[in-house]
Amino acid sequence: MVSIAMYQPDIPQNLGAMIRLSACMGADLHVIEPTSFPYDERKIRQSAMDYMGKISIHRHASWNAFKDGIKNRRIVLMTTKGACSYPDFEFRSDDILLAGSESAGVPENVHNEVDARIVIPMQNGLRSLNIVNATSMILGEVLRQTDGFAA
Repeated sequence: MVSIAMYQPDIPQNLGAMIRLSACMGADLHVIEPTSFPYDERKIRQSAMDYMGKISIHRHASWNAFKDGIKNRRIVLMTTKGACSYPDFEFRSDDILLAGSESAGVPENVHNEVDARIVIPMQNGLRSLNIVNATSMILGEVLRQTDGFAA
């Protein structure tokens, strides 16, 4: 099944919303630390509501720990610097969709180590979407392509 990964998230409410998205769509969630906020399950649960216990959340101490833990799965970076428009990309059911931190994205070494970089085409002059909104759009396409919608 497809997974979602958040690289050093900045906003706890986005983490909570990503937990809800993951639970509703049947994806597990990887959190690549450090976060820029204290990882306080009680506060995150306020955004995630009762969805937090319905998914597997994998916390990784670093980018290298994350890579070591995913066992050769393909990492697809969602980025404004993507090389391919997401509807044109051929997804696999075991892909990991990687979202960068809200303030800085991912560093150059991560850009160089992922398997693919995809972009959401947008109106000229606009920067980016919220990471949960962007992930929702792309995850929907992954599930459509791989027939991965839960019954």
